[in-house]
Amino acid sequence: MQNSEAMALSAALLAAAGELTQRIHEGVLARGFEGLRPAHGFAFARLAPDGATVTELAAHLGVTKQAASQLVDEVVRKGYAERRPHPGDARARLVVLTERGRACTRAAEEAAAEVVQGWGRLLGEAQVCSLRDQLTRIAPYGPVRPGW
Repeated sequence: MQNSEAMALSAALLAAAGELTQRIHEGVLARGFEGLRPAHGFAFARLAPDGATVTELAAHLGVTKQAASQLVDEVVRKGYAERRPHPGDARARLVVLTERGRACTRAAEEAAAEVVQGWGRLLGEAQVCSLRDQLTRIAPYGPVRPGW
């Protein structure tokens, strides 16, 4: 592959990721979840399973602990997350999604599904499944980080 072709592929992948992020964000807002930025969604993705410490969240987002702490303060203040005692470390606090935060995460999943369904109509379901499989081979573990 020529350098120019590689750059064109890179640009197309970045454009698709940017559009997907924006459309998910718009879908979340349209479903009534206000006061959020796409960066919050990347944080929610890490918090969704079992919560995380600020340090773990900072590593996931690729930001400083101070930046992650500020983001946590914001989502706690807005009712999307809460701090709890860490079950395995008395000195640490675990940040977990509230019911509102989990509902927001479900709204993001619905918005993502709508975008991918559009891709299916454009490319065909088999092509979208193939694209998913190929991208998973290229980047099997992520992490998915926001483009600040």
